Amino acid sequence: MLGGLTYEIPGHCFVKWAPPGVDLRPEAERLAWAASFSTVPTVLQHGADSDGSWLVTEPLPGRSAVDARWQAEPQRAVDAVGRGLRALHDALPPAECPFSWDVAARRAGIQDPDPRRWRDQHDGLTLTEALRILDDPPEPDRLVVCHGDACVPNTVIDDEGACCGHVDLGSLGVADRWADLAAATWSTVWNYGPGLERRLLDAYGVAPDPDRLRYYRILWDLT
Repeated sequence: MLGGLTYEIPGHCFVKWAPPGVDLRPEAERLAWAASFSTVPTVLQHGADSDGSWLVTEPLPGRSAVDARWQAEPQRAVDAVGRGLRALHDALPPAECPFSWDVAARRAGIQDPDPRRWRDQHDGLTLTEALRILDDPPEPDRLVVCHGDACVPNTVIDDEGACCGHVDLGSLGVADRWADLAAATWSTVWNYGPGLERRLLDAYGVAPDPDRLRYYRILWDLT
């Protein structure tokens, strides 16, 4: 969506490139920090010049949760995504994390939101109404180190159907766990179709929280 490209050099590495104005250094920093606690790509190189920025990482074993292998078995994939996200939240220590993804920082970053780009779930919600909702955030349920883009494609699954790592952690930071769960459950609809949101929450090990899901999905759409 930002005009970047990702290349695979089979058996060697992945190269992510972003155009000028999109800095990949924050992702490199977050990957380097998270690697001490969880399975994420190892950073081999990163840099930037007038043509853009790049990030080179080692491959992880397994396949993306939206690979054709797992598109054919969405229920197993969703179980792996939910359990994997819980494992990530349990492994990364918020007290030691130097990065934030909290409501205040995300809310301050909202610039010229375009309701035409919002998901269908928010059709009919005006910008004024959406901003008013965001001004009254729910109390955090549990502060964790969030992935920051916990959508289904960013979970890697092994051949046995277990999560074996996470990718695309450029927004990783401390926040309420529902900030991740809102995006993760929502993305099951985008990638597999309806009917699997509750299954992901069951695999994660938490009961649905409609108010927090609604709040963090509105925040997702506006940011």
